[in-house]
Amino acid sequence: MGKTSPKSLAVAGLLFNAFVWGVCWWPFKHLEAQGLHPLWATALVYGLVFVSIALWLWRTGRLVGWGPHPGLWVLLLASGLTNVGFNWAVTVGDVVRVVLLFYLMPAWSVLVAWWLLGEKPSRMALLRLLLALTGLFIVLKTPETPWPVPESLADMLALMSGFTFAVTNALLLKLKDTPASSRTLAMFGGGAIMATLAALIGLAIGVVHAGQAFSWGWLPYVGLLCLSFLLGNLALQYGAARLAAHTTALVMLSEVLFASVSSVMLGASDWESRTLIGGVLILLAALLSVVGPAQHD
Repeated sequence: MGKTSPKSLAVAGLLFNAFVWGVCWWPFKHLEAQGLHPLWATALVYGLVFVSIALWLWRTGRLVGWGPHPGLWVLLLASGLTNVGFNWAVTVGDVVRVVLLFYLMPAWSVLVAWWLLGEKPSRMALLRLLLALTGLFIVLKTPETPWPVPESLADMLALMSGFTFAVTNALLLKLKDTPASSRTLAMFGGGAIMATLAALIGLAIGVVHAGQAFSWGWLPYVGLLCLSFLLGNLALQYGAARLAAHTTALVMLSEVLFASVSSVMLGASDWESRTLIGGVLILLAALLSVVGPAQHD
């Protein structure tokens, strides 16, 4: 039996992370039905994982400072905003539409990789960006609106989280020489801190409810999210640090499949013609990111 290559393991890790993100809407919707807003749920889940990891690292003497790696603070911010936007959006919006808008991420990656990694985009990369933005135009343009603008809070959150996820992936590649434990703490700390801040701001302006008192019914879903997000995060770090940014973007595209199949089967999504057409263009732009002759790992 042949030895599994590092690239194959990296791809498998990204696929697992995509599965976690593709089906996480289900426990979040159940928690919201039990009175726990997705922002409070995100803060709770990421806070529990953050504290658990920090305590384990402290007890084993592996907790290190971030002084030599200030980029970890940017990772904390970008990862936190990704979780705030995506978890909130898939809970309150149509799951397939949210995931499609989120998956403009490969298009944003063209610009983010240019900015953070110095990867100057080729003509093909710019063409992919144009194709993806055309798909965005079609998805957002409705007969009732003169301009293709986000029509709901879920749309805006999905677009924001897609961009910050592109930044997160680029940062993981840029920070690949930092301790993995520090990256993990940054990402879970970001989820807890940014979700808490967003929830408090939302509470102050009336867009987030305080929620109901603690319920034991939350525990199975909170436990499932804690375990799956921890394993998915470790898998994402392993994969994104070993593959080119465009390859990571393509493999993570499988989340669209996981989210679409699960949400349609469970009645959480409705397909519309403009969503299908625009979605095809967005997905085609992502696929082109690795089929061009100039691409390499």
